[in-house]
Amino acid sequence: MRRSALTALTALGLPTLLLAACGGTDTPSDTATDGSTATGAAQASPDGADPADAGAFPVTVASGDGEITVDTRPEAVVSLSPTATESLFAVGAGDQVVAVDDQSDFPAGVPATELSGYEPNVEAVLGYSPDLVVASDDTNDLVAGLAAAGVPTLLLPAATTVDEAYDQIEVIGAATGNVGGAAEVVAGMQADVDEILEGLPRTGEPLTYYHELDPTYFSVTSETFIGDVYSRLGLQNIADAATDPAADPYPQLSEEFIVTADPDLILLADAQCCGVTPEQVAARPGWSGMTAVVEGRIHAVDEDVASRWGPRVVEFMGDVAELVAAVEQPAAQPGR
Repeated sequence: MRRSALTALTALGLPTLLLAACGGTDTPSDTATDGSTATGAAQASPDGADPADAGAFPVTVASGDGEITVDTRPEAVVSLSPTATESLFAVGAGDQVVAVDDQSDFPAGVPATELSGYEPNVEAVLGYSPDLVVASDDTNDLVAGLAAAGVPTLLLPAATTVDEAYDQIEVIGAATGNVGGAAEVVAGMQADVDEILEGLPRTGEPLTYYHELDPTYFSVTSETFIGDVYSRLGLQNIADAATDPAADPYPQLSEEFIVTADPDLILLADAQCCGVTPEQVAARPGWSGMTAVVEGRIHAVDEDVASRWGPRVVEFMGDVAELVAAVEQPAAQPGR
């Protein structure tokens, strides 16, 4: 497998010290080297044009914690982020994309290259003559290097909530002249999410879960993107009790803590990267009496879908909702 043990960790922004051990599907960080920390919706363009008009350029959009201005509709976009790649094609900008990084593998047929999103090489990126580059982090002075060549870089760091993911899709739509397409994607996602949530059974106590990122028990808290998805499904994260969820969003839990917490669900994001199976988890010393093991509630999840904050998050949410619905629980009391 080309992905290594901490694929999901890197995609969700685990600190750099862990990245030395292995790679992953995406390359965001909570704070880019130029101070970027978040993205927002498109802003008004300098000439007062409404960015809601798909043909309105120049347009200024949020990038990191700042802004960039795209002067004309980009026709040669390079994506250095698998999540951005998925969003670009979803909003209708696929025909504008000339190259994507070596980890972008969806949708089928994307113009994959050997470009690295982890250690981007400015000269290699410029070899594709881009008029817009989309990345998740400003590694190797990417932004400054591209700016010197007159190429704007749209920074879209790892989202921490589903709402931030919506914002980023809208920003991509505005920056590429596909505002209508982005609006359709977001509206569709929101409708699907609403339908998923409405279909969840009304139960009493929330189900608890453990999300495993790798076999050494790194996990996520509710302050991460995937944690936000689980929270929307009414699940309670056992990792939140092990650490300050905001200060340490990717804690390494102890085996004793996990066993004692006795989660109702165990979700494995290390099946593809590390070959971890439900059977192997059930056979771990001391785990045989855990609720999730006894009830057969250990499930492997698609690590790409679970670690990217693009349009396919709805698929992941639907899959987990089915797992939740399959758990027999007493109905919630009236008025609760």
